[in-house]
Amino acid sequence: MRSISVLSSVALASLVALGPAAPAAFAGDDDGGTQPDVTSFGFSVTPSTVAAGGTVTLNSTGCDVPTVNVDAPVFDKAQLNEGHSVTRQVYPDAKPGAQYAVTFECNGETGTTTLTIATGRPSPAPVDRGVRAGVGGSVGGTDPALLAAGGVLIAGALGAGYVRLRKRRTDAA
Repeated sequence: MRSISVLSSVALASLVALGPAAPAAFAGDDDGGTQPDVTSFGFSVTPSTVAAGGTVTLNSTGCDVPTVNVDAPVFDKAQLNEGHSVTRQVYPDAKPGAQYAVTFECNGETGTTTLTIATGRPSPAPVDRGVRAGVGGSVGGTDPALLAAGGVLIAGALGAGYVRLRKRRTDAA
């Protein structure tokens, strides 16, 4: 009997914690314009938290006209054509921890969502230099110590081969 009361307590605590978030889940539904940011079309910014200099994907669904305009003070303006998503790079000088309003406009109707800039030190963007295939790794540069060691090994191999060849000739005679 005790496990049922613990389970019901956990369920009740979950409902209390998630209850205020439920109206936000239906932000794309049309309520006739009585609530802010409730539109007849859906829109999203993914991810909703991004590091300065990172990229976000903008998406809109259910707009009656083929073009949705997207504007925010933290990236360049965008146009979503016929439900296609678009990516935008967040300005590198965006303030960490700040929240910016991203406005979607469809046929005169606007909706807004929030984009949060992540705090902490941003990781450097990866540099795509391609694959170093087919050259055996020799593109990385020259190291004088490695060149000298290679030269010594080659000279030693040639010397050992010469000595062995001379020894074979003297044994045959």
